[in-house]
Amino acid sequence: MDFEELYRIQDETEQVQKTYELFNENTRLSRSQAARVEFLTTLRYIEQALGPGSRLLDVGAGAGEYSLYFARKGYQVSALELAQANLRAFRQKLTPADPIELVQGNAVDLGRWPDASFDGVLLLGPLYHLHRERDRQACIAEARRVCRPGGWLFFAFISNDMVHLTEFACRPDYFTNGSYNKETFRQEDFPFVFHTVDACRAMLRRAGVHILHEVAADGASELLEDKINALPPADYAQYLRYHFYICEKPEFLGMSNHLLFVGRN
Repeated sequence: MDFEELYRIQDETEQVQKTYELFNENTRLSRSQAARVEFLTTLRYIEQALGPGSRLLDVGAGAGEYSLYFARKGYQVSALELAQANLRAFRQKLTPADPIELVQGNAVDLGRWPDASFDGVLLLGPLYHLHRERDRQACIAEARRVCRPGGWLFFAFISNDMVHLTEFACRPDYFTNGSYNKETFRQEDFPFVFHTVDACRAMLRRAGVHILHEVAADGASELLEDKINALPPADYAQYLRYHFYICEKPEFLGMSNHLLFVGRN
C-alpha cells in the first residue's frame, strides 16, 4: 500500500483502515519531546475539566495514548477505534490492571452507549477523516448525546494553514508543486481533512457546542522539532510554559498543526 493506491480508495472506512497501515499512530505522540507537546497540552485541558473517577469516552482512541493515561489515573474509560492497526497496537499495551472498555466502531454511531453516559467525550481524531459535513455533524451529535448535560467535549482538528509551512520545511518546491489550491491556499483533503480556525468554530457552533477554549495544541513544535528535541529537561520545561502561555492567544491559533477546541454540552 502506498499513497497512490490509498488515493484510489473511495470508501471512507476502508481509507481510514489503510491510512493507519501507512502512518504509525502508535508512537506519534510519544516519539520525541516535540511530538509530546500536543499530548501534554491536551492533557492539561482535560485535567482542568475532569478528575479521577470521571466517566470518559475516547472516540477514535488511536493506539490508546489518552485512554491508557486516564484509566491509570483512576478515570472510568471506554474507548472506540475504527482502524485495525491502531486496535492491535492498543491491545498490545493493555494489561489486566487496565479497566478499559475497548471496542471497534465508527464515530458516527455510538449507539452501544445510552444517552448521558459520560462526563467527558474525546474526539481527538475522527474529525481528521470525515469528509462530508453531514458525517461531521452526526459525529458531534453522537458525542453530545452520550455526554451528560453540562459535561465536557474535546475536539481535535488538523489546521489547514500551518501545513504549508511544515511541508515547506521538508520540500523546498512545496509552494510550487504542493497539493493545495494555489489561489485560496486550501489544502487537498487527503489522506486527512484540514480545517481553518474559523471553519472549526462554525462547525461546532452549528452543532450546538458551547465553546470555552480554542487552543493551538502543538503550535510551532513540529516546525521546530530538531531544536525542541535537543533541549535539556529544564529548557524543555520552560518551552512548555511558554507554549501554554501563548496557546490560546488568537494571534497564534492558526499557526499550529493541531487545534483543540474545548466545549460544554
